[in-house]
Amino acid sequence: MKDPCAHCEEMMQPYLDRILTDEEMSEAEAHLDECEQCRRRYRFEESLRVYVRKAATEQMPAELRQKLSALRIPLE
Repeated sequence: MKDPCAHCEEMMQPYLDRILTDEEMSEAEAHLDECEQCRRRYRFEESLRVYVRKAATEQMPAELRQKLSALRIPLE
């Protein structure tokens, strides 16, 4: 049998995306209910997704955009 934490790790992104079957969702939730380590990982992944969504909607300051543009290397 697979290590339950390794299996949970494999299912983490599909779980967060809500694309697992009902049975797989229940299996993941049962493991998260009893495993503190995987629960912490889940909370981290969930927080990371919130941060990325927020960062993707914020405008980059013009000064930073200029600095990044200055670092570009022309492709030949």
